Amino acid sequence: MRAFSVLALLFISVLGNAAGHGPIFGLATPTNSQGEWSFDSGIFGRSSDVDSQASFRELIAYGVTPHVTVSFTAPGVIGDTPLAPTRIQPGADFDGTVAWRFHHNTTKVGTRFESTAFAGLVVPGPQSGFKGLSFTSHTPGNMLGAVSGIASRSHYFWLGGTYTKFYERGGERRPDVFDYSLIYGYRPPQWRKEADKWDWRIFGELVGERSTRFLHEGSLIPQTGAHQVFLGTSFLGIFRNYTVSFGAQVPIHRDVGALFPKERVRYAVNFSYLLFQHSH
Repeated sequence: MRAFSVLALLFISVLGNAAGHGPIFGLATPTNSQGEWSFDSGIFGRSSDVDSQASFRELIAYGVTPHVTVSFTAPGVIGDTPLAPTRIQPGADFDGTVAWRFHHNTTKVGTRFESTAFAGLVVPGPQSGFKGLSFTSHTPGNMLGAVSGIASRSHYFWLGGTYTKFYERGGERRPDVFDYSLIYGYRPPQWRKEADKWDWRIFGELVGERSTRFLHEGSLIPQTGAHQVFLGTSFLGIFRNYTVSFGAQVPIHRDVGALFPKERVRYAVNFSYLLFQHSH
């Protein structure tokens, strides 16, 4: 695991979601073109029965090859609501991952079947403690995942998931998190525009996440596990080198421990700028 951590540090990236290419909550297969930089700024909020919390995330990514993207993300959090662990919504952790599109098959003009794998390192930031849980561990973790799907000029379909495993230190460990997503996207004919006009897509996003319990002094803490599923809609607009995406989700399944309030809604807004090394 330590060797894997070193490897992840050498190749820093983020997940395919919310990177200016597809859905804002779930996983997708696109990667940056070779020599393409992308710069993202986003706001990701979680509102519960008790209060709300928002994470401001900055992201920089670079296309090493047409199928490998490396990037780095840094967050900042406003709010102290004791919410359940999440890896779908950006939180207070610094993330590094490699996105490798290892399968790319064009079945016909404008239609492709793709699969992308993810591997990365999660490093807790200064705001990564869970409110109300003073024993929260700040040890790092590793993430592995994959997503597959079909993309065409009109329709998009992606199914994927990731698993984040945190290290144990001194009998303390953060919950491991498994997240998954099912995405369908549609680009209506009337929304399809040339590069000098906004080109829009709409996505239906189903995402879920299951987290284990906190480990404290070698023992698992009761009522700290969670499993939640959210459903919602998002939009993606592309104009030349700029993209904007936004959306909201509501819970359709909530099974959280007594230490965490129930979430009512999640929302996100993300802006991207793509810097091409060569003219496209």
